[in-house]
Amino acid sequence: MASGSGGAGSQSSVGDSEGRAVDPRYPLWAYVEKLGGASSGSGSRGGNAKFRCKFCNKVYPGSYTRVRPHLLQITKKDVGTCDKIPHSSFEQICKEDRAAAQLLEHGATRHTIPLPPYDASAPTRKRKQTAIAESFNAEVRQQADAHLARMFYTAGLPFNLARNPNFRAAITFIANNSLGGYVPPGYNSLRTTLLDQEKKHIQRSLEPIKSTWPYKGVSIATDGWSDPQRRPILNFMAVTEGGPMFLKAIDTEGEEKKKEYIFEKLQEVIEEVGVDCVVQVVTDNAANCKAAGLMIEAKYKNIFWTPCIVHTLNLALKNICDPKNNEGDNFYLWFIKKASDDASFIKNFIMNHSMRLSMFNEFSKLKFLQIAETRFASVVIMFKRFLLLKDALVQMVVHPNWAAYREDDVAKSQRVKDHVLNDVWWDNIAYIVSFTEPIYAMIRLADTDKPCLHLIYEMWDSMIEKVKIPIYRFEGKEHGEVCILYEIIKEILVARWTKSNTPLHCLAHSLNPRYYSPAWINEAPGRVSPNDDHEVTEMRNKCFRKLYPDQEDFKTIKKEFADFALFMNAFENPDSIEDRADFEPKQWWGTHGVSTKLLKNLALKLLGQPASSSCCERNWSTYGFIHSAARNKLTPARAADLVYTHNNHRLLSRNSQAYQTGPSRMWDIGGDGVETFAGVGMLESADLSLDEPELEEEIIDSLT
Repeated sequence: MASGSGGAGSQSSVGDSEGRAVDPRYPLWAYVEKLGGASSGSGSRGGNAKFRCKFCNKVYPGSYTRVRPHLLQITKKDVGTCDKIPHSSFEQICKEDRAAAQLLEHGATRHTIPLPPYDASAPTRKRKQTAIAESFNAEVRQQADAHLARMFYTAGLPFNLARNPNFRAAITFIANNSLGGYVPPGYNSLRTTLLDQEKKHIQRSLEPIKSTWPYKGVSIATDGWSDPQRRPILNFMAVTEGGPMFLKAIDTEGEEKKKEYIFEKLQEVIEEVGVDCVVQVVTDNAANCKAAGLMIEAKYKNIFWTPCIVHTLNLALKNICDPKNNEGDNFYLWFIKKASDDASFIKNFIMNHSMRLSMFNEFSKLKFLQIAETRFASVVIMFKRFLLLKDALVQMVVHPNWAAYREDDVAKSQRVKDHVLNDVWWDNIAYIVSFTEPIYAMIRLADTDKPCLHLIYEMWDSMIEKVKIPIYRFEGKEHGEVCILYEIIKEILVARWTKSNTPLHCLAHSLNPRYYSPAWINEAPGRVSPNDDHEVTEMRNKCFRKLYPDQEDFKTIKKEFADFALFMNAFENPDSIEDRADFEPKQWWGTHGVSTKLLKNLALKLLGQPASSSCCERNWSTYGFIHSAARNKLTPARAADLVYTHNNHRLLSRNSQAYQTGPSRMWDIGGDGVETFAGVGMLESADLSLDEPELEEEIIDSLT
């Protein structure tokens, strides 16, 4: 330890630093005498810099990097340690060194830019208190606001963070607890210790949800993506009626995405989740994914592969809206492609010129949507927005200022004006929206995380019939007449459904009690119950044979289904029959299915499953938000931990009442485009995913 003797460097002469101020980041300069060119900062280690210790009077070459080990008695080969420091002085030196380390880590130096001066006239959030306390707290609160605001501005944080309940909870916790000397966590602890701690806590918090998987069932959804460094990532989600849970992401760099590789990774996830819990794996329609899904079906008797229904519908829409995507040239569809090209031309002509865009903004609060080609139903979304912008566009092109902004390209300007003032062109847009609306509506429903597997079979049939109505009305056709346009669209839709319909769709359809009620059957001509549909019956029996290889179980499940479908035995109860039309399917089975244990358990699993892998698509938005171009040095493993924590915290958060009401309502969607719901401002791009129809409706209503 240190000696008790004062020596030549007595305490009376230590710490004065020749009367010069010492940088608080490097306080130990006060205990040595600088003999050479060393600066008061960290300095360089070379040159003629030397120092003499005021305790032991020994001289050493070097700068602050050698002063510290000498005084703190840290053994280094290039500098000796001082053994003449009194105990009290040594404690003071250690204390000052720790304080300096905190200053260096958090950047809190005396050169910090001062806060804005206190403004007594500024509005404050006052509480009942004395006049003196109120005056003091008002100034302190304003300083706290200024500190928080500066954090937002200097870090480029989105204002939407202020709605984040965790941000608000953190500030409230600090304000309501006596935390004198509290220092926020540093860079390394945030990315390591605290991240690991939060991930483990999220894992524990998810256990109650996982405990329901054996009897509620779970779907495994997977999709691929590339991060900012172009590394291919494969993510896996577990989806139940409560929402999607992020399981893991795999860096597949250097791996060929053959069916065997995808099968291997799917198998690992299934084993981790529990084979008996998994009902289906959902992927897109790519050939390698389909092949891997069929391999999963062959290996596990209780698991099916299901293609993403949203991808299927989107491919059908692309075939309809762009004839070039079809086999052959469908002349009758070209008017849709032309209308789409005209709408894109008008949008680009206005948005690519600052003065024309400024003029447009004067007439409309809504904006054109910058819709990516890869977005589901992109053409329909653009047409729907154009109809909302019609009045503003008409007012703009008839305004005298329109002529002033046409000088650079008179022909294009006139083309835009001709289209906007052409009632036939607008009628075409409205017509296209009318017969594509049923397809778009089905995409909207299937693109959510809500259970809809049991609805898909019936919805697809109904959707085709709903497409027919506006086409026949517009074309002036009678019910029995042939309409070429409808026949072409119907052929496209039927072809897509034929490729995507699976036995699981038919089985789930068969277990929906509503589809046996007279009320539903009589809603539309030609409807039959699932047990009277030949295709559904054949595929349902195929599922039964796969799910119940034991002959006794196979016979039992068929008998139980017969009772259910034919209103026999326990199902001939009047309440049971009446409730089929009114109850939610799972509620009905929970109430009336007690006598058919096998069928009830199967129904409760299937009626809670999704029909798409859209949650994976949305998870890539989360991944892109976390692993952006500005943070492209994140390793895939750390990025996956961040996505796991972020995504699953949202899952837990969305189940709380606070998510639906209050200042943090829907805090995790919309970003800075949705700061409040009263005056939302202008929606400039299609940031909302298709599973947020309520939020989109509120925004549109507030702007129109």
